[in-house]
This record gives sequence, C-alpha cells and structure tokens, in this order.
Amino acid sequence: MERTFADLNLSSERLNQLERLGFVEATEIQAQAIPPLLEGRDVVGQAQTGTGKTAAFSLPILERIDTKRREVQALILTPTRELAKQVNQSFRELSGDRRIRILNVYGGQSIDRQIQLLEKGTHIVVGTPGRVIDLLNRGNLKLDKVDWVVLDEADEMLSMGFLDDVETILKQAATDRQTAFFSATIEPSIWNLVKKFMKSPVTVRIEQPKAAPQRIQQQVYMVPRGWSKAKALQPILEMEDPESAIIFVRTRKGASELTSSLQSLGHSVEEFHGDLTQSQRERLLKRFRSQQVRWVVATDIAARGLDVERLTHVINFDLPDNVDSYIHRIGRTGRAGREGTAISLIQPFERRKLRQIERHVRQNLKIRSLPDRSQIEACRLKRLENQLRDTITGERLASFLPMVAQLNEEYDIHAIAAAALQMAYDSNRANTTDVEIPEKGSPERSSTPKPRLMKEMKER
Repeated sequence: MERTFADLNLSSERLNQLERLGFVEATEIQAQAIPPLLEGRDVVGQAQTGTGKTAAFSLPILERIDTKRREVQALILTPTRELAKQVNQSFRELSGDRRIRILNVYGGQSIDRQIQLLEKGTHIVVGTPGRVIDLLNRGNLKLDKVDWVVLDEADEMLSMGFLDDVETILKQAATDRQTAFFSATIEPSIWNLVKKFMKSPVTVRIEQPKAAPQRIQQQVYMVPRGWSKAKALQPILEMEDPESAIIFVRTRKGASELTSSLQSLGHSVEEFHGDLTQSQRERLLKRFRSQQVRWVVATDIAARGLDVERLTHVINFDLPDNVDSYIHRIGRTGRAGREGTAISLIQPFERRKLRQIERHVRQNLKIRSLPDRSQIEACRLKRLENQLRDTITGERLASFLPMVAQLNEEYDIHAIAAAALQMAYDSNRANTTDVEIPEKGSPERSSTPKPRLMKEMKER
C-alpha cells in the first residue's frame, strides 16, 4: 500500500517543501524508515542504491535541526565524494531553509576553506571518512554534541577499507546520539558495528525492484558540455518524432519552462503539474488520449493520472531520484505487447546515478552521442517514404491521377514523382523550426571505470 509523506508525521513546513518539489508519495524505504527515526530510534536500513534512502534519513534530520545552535548536529558519512555531493544537494533541496548550513568535507578541496565554514557554524556535515578524520585530528570538527550520525552505503564504505576510520569517528561522537546505517547488503562487519555502536535498532529491509520490461528500448544520451538539456533534447525529438510521449521533469517550474521552449518551436505539447485545477487536468488528459496533444511535460506526481494506452515514448529530461521511479516511468510505454522507447538525458555528474539504474534494470545502457544532421535527415526521408506508402493506398489518390497523366506527356514519370516528393519534403521542413544539430555528438563513456578505492585514497 502506497503511503504519502503526509502519513509520516512530518511537519507542515517539510510537507510544503516536498510539495513544492513535486513529491507526495513516499518510497518503501522512506515509508518504513522515517517513522522510527522521527521517534528517536536507531535504524538499520537495507535497500538497493537508488530507492530513496537519502530522503529517508534527510527528512527526519531536517525536522530536528536547531538553527540557533551554531554547532554540528548531524554527520553523514559517504564512501565517495560524488555521493557526498549528491547527499549535500538532496539536503539543500529538501530543506528549503537557507538558515540551515550544510557543509561537504572531502579530499580534493581546500581544507582551510572547510575549517573556516566549520568555525562560522555548520549544522550538517556530509563527507568522506578520510577528510572527517583529518578535521577531527586537527580539532576543527567536534562531534561531542552531535545528535545524528548516518553511514550511507555502509557496505561500500567498509569494502573500501574504511572500517577503522568509521569506528574512530563513531567513538568520538556523542553517546546519546541517534545512529542510522543504510546499506545495499548487511555483511557481518556491518552487524559488528551495529552491536558496538547502536541501541536496539529497528531493522528495515526493502526488496530489490523488478527489472525493467524487455520490450522497452532504453536509450541514454549525454548532454554535450556547454549545452543545456533543452537544447540537447531538440535533435533527439527531430529524429524520434514521438507519436505520443510523456517528458518527465523534476519540478513544476521546469515543466513550464520546457513546455514554453517546445511550444516556441512549433511542437504540440502541454504541461501537466500540481498547479492545474482538476478540470484543467481532465481536459488535458482527454486531449492527450485523443491525440489532440502529442506530448505532455509532467512531474512524477502529476503524471500518476496520465495513463495513456498507446504511449510510444517516455523521455527522462531529468533523471528521477530513485530507481523505483525510473522503472515506474518507463513502464508507462510498451504496454499490451507493444514496443516502447524510453529516452534519458544525462550530464557527466549523473554517471553514478546511471550505474545505479543499470544494476536495477539488469541491463547495460550504452551512452549515445546526440544524433547528427545526416542521421536526422535519413529519419525525415524515411518518414516521408512511410507517408507516401500510406497515401498510395488512400482514397484521395484518384483525384490527382489526371494531373499526373497530363504532366507525363512532357516529363518522365520518375521525375514527376521525385518533384512531388521534393515539394512535400520542403513543405514539411518549412513547417519545422530549425534547431541546432551537432555534427559530432558527445563522446561515449569509457567501458572501464576508474577504481573507486584508488580515487578515494588520493582524496584523503
């Protein structure tokens, strides 16, 4: 049974911020972990990466932050600086309160700058074990009054050799704190930490999401450096020309901006989000189902009522926050035995999130370059050929045969057909706003990832 955030005893301030972000329904890990955390219990959460674990611990922490206390009240440990950045960003988005000071601490950045910010008063620290230990040893980071310690991706952290560092950090933290471990797997080494440092924890286990349906073709495009996502989307739409599509964005503002951009290019598209009245939603849904509107730009929550039987494409303009949402999104196409296409746009910093998705859908998703001009022209000609085949079998063809017979007295029949095709092609191009198309797309990713352990050791 799905639960909303309103069912989890969160404050009205937090619920209002979640609503502004377009979040209403909680994922399973959030629904099970948030209540005991709000009650002051320690929690061990076992769930795959990408199931919404960050919000599961971020929301209860944000509920308890006292902005008048100029000291560290929460410490979140992550195995890599990439994850630390993601957690930091999640805290900022879920907070919506500029008075709450959140600091990333990891190698590769100036430690002096991090020390300055700690001295000014930081409420939440998100960092890697190596840099946290360094700041503790210097005396700049104090955990004697910390209320929360969270280990995120605990199994990955210990597999990278951080067990001693984690124990050192936990020993220096206040004894009356709340502690939470989140991990994809619970190994014996993690249970040893649980016994040493946690008090009667609640254990929450979430089953792995189902794999994505095989009948859905999943495509991933890298946004070239210096390009906006809206700009990168144009050549993809030109080549795919979706018959009907839902384009997913994260926020209502993003839905409005992208819809305006696509409409200015002459596309049949409308926005669908929480600001619409019920009557507006119903009218749009009716128009979408009757194909009066080809594409809809929507947030996850708003799109729950957008069930369209013959949806040909799902486009992830913004990747979702968790894998459950990804599978739910793309599962809207390819129904009733039909083929479907799911397209995702990513930026370089989202490669980790893509790896999480790949693990859950149990497929390797090759990153493609944006379609170039020759590919798009080939698709346009193919569409014209298909239109020609449909026209030949249509009822109106007979009314044009006398004109063809007359022209055939002066010109070769092949030349007449080619001229008619040229006119049709040029007419279609005239009704299409030109978009910038790369001659060469973005590079595909390397198939050999850099070892995370070596990277982290360098950061320390």
